[in-house]
Amino acid sequence: MATRSTYFLALSALLVPRCVQVALAATADEWRGRSIYQVLTDRFALPEGADTDACKVEDQTWCGGTWNSIRENLDYIQDAGFTALWISPVNQNYDGERSAYGDAYHGYWIKDISQLNDRFGSADDLKALSNELHKRNMYLMVDVVVNNVMATQTDPDFSQYYFKDKSQYHPYCGIEWGNTTSEQDCWLGDEKVPLPDLDTRNQDVIDGYNTWIKSFVQEYGIDGLRIDAAKHVNIDFWSGFCASAGVFCIGEVFGGDDVDALAQYQGPLDSVLNYNMYTAVTAAFKIPGDLNVSAIQDTLEQSKQKFKDITVLGNFLENQDLPRWHNQSVDLQSLYNAMTYNFMSSGIPIVYYGQEQYFAGVHDPYNREPLWQSNYEKTAAYNLTATLNMFRNHLVGTTDWAKQDMEILTTSEYGIGFSKGDVITVLTNIGSPAQNGTQIAVKSPYDSSYAMTDVLTCRQWVTSSEGMLDVEYTGGGKPVILVPEKVLAGSGMCGQDSSLASGSKTDSNDGLVVGGSRLLATLLSAVVIVFAWPW
Repeated sequence: MATRSTYFLALSALLVPRCVQVALAATADEWRGRSIYQVLTDRFALPEGADTDACKVEDQTWCGGTWNSIRENLDYIQDAGFTALWISPVNQNYDGERSAYGDAYHGYWIKDISQLNDRFGSADDLKALSNELHKRNMYLMVDVVVNNVMATQTDPDFSQYYFKDKSQYHPYCGIEWGNTTSEQDCWLGDEKVPLPDLDTRNQDVIDGYNTWIKSFVQEYGIDGLRIDAAKHVNIDFWSGFCASAGVFCIGEVFGGDDVDALAQYQGPLDSVLNYNMYTAVTAAFKIPGDLNVSAIQDTLEQSKQKFKDITVLGNFLENQDLPRWHNQSVDLQSLYNAMTYNFMSSGIPIVYYGQEQYFAGVHDPYNREPLWQSNYEKTAAYNLTATLNMFRNHLVGTTDWAKQDMEILTTSEYGIGFSKGDVITVLTNIGSPAQNGTQIAVKSPYDSSYAMTDVLTCRQWVTSSEGMLDVEYTGGGKPVILVPEKVLAGSGMCGQDSSLASGSKTDSNDGLVVGGSRLLATLLSAVVIVFAWPW
């Protein structure tokens, strides 16, 4: 049977001459319409013939994933509807005697940024991955570490690094958490594995980084950067660095519910990973947990006031530094509702590999499981991801939905209803068990008896008096996404035809249009069968 990726390659070949290299835009506007799949290169896929049982996460060592093995397994990512791939750092890492915390399989222990990590492949291999992604109209995001390098003592040999002079680093000191100066100037890590901190106010360091990143992005066709430990670098460094890169920059500003602390970085950076909303979504949906839905509303209201643009913030439920959702929450519907929030709300959805396989690692190194041990199953979570991506890609490709404002319509102890464009999403935190008599009533902008469709089930809905939408939970706490039937026209969903290249909206800012073709924006709509919900 032909896969969706087979259809993609065959049809896109008709549209793009083989002698023409498609140039993909890579600004915040273009990234807004993307969805991102995050992988640790070492843990996504093995070369053919490798031992699939050898990887033990507790060993904290290399398991054998490469850039080539990612490229050879891109169908798994594209079939789930993702339009961008974020890979872990590609630069040369520490590769000496095993450290107190294992080996540098994760890629974050930088030695020389001007060199590639030969554990993961060659320059040609990385370029081949970049080229293959671009052939599929997908973006490549690369993780970069700018704040620090890695050492095994507090007085290392600085000549081994890209910046070779001791004066280009801050003197060793342990971080005093909560003190901004200390967080920026002192060293991450500890005395067992210290991470020497670059002085990013030193002009030689500034010039060296800006020269390197410009060349790096151009040589490997990189479309976006995820910047590690961004809050540990003086904030005024980032504007020049990102200008030199010339691509979308999203930073890791690790934190909790302090919106002000996070929002100040949007400006110097294009975007940040939305730790504020991660904290709120966890508070709202995790079972057992606070089930505090108002946390989402409070965070959203503050974010609208304090961020420059919430539509390009990175929405996530997991990453390599956090416990897996399935470790924190025992109920699958809690995952499905939280996932749906991240895809249907304002921002760029990011899925950390293995979330779709219900991985349950608690923290480093146990949240860095090898994906191949899942056999790449098309689980219910994988299929929901594909459906959410399919619908979101259709909206992005045919309207300016990604830029549209998000409004909370109602909140209650049981959940939340919100709108974004023509889409009304109703989510609940009650979990899987049926709850007769529990409902969420949402006031829609439509008149009574107005027909709508639930995108996840293709079930028909009709508004009641005064345009109310009453969602009941006699079948358990499932997410609901409601749209007027006309919104699905051309989507290939719920019995609608697909419009591969037929005069749909073309917007250079939607992140999915290349060369004026709508195929690239609606491919998934053409070839994905609507998700069969597991109830």
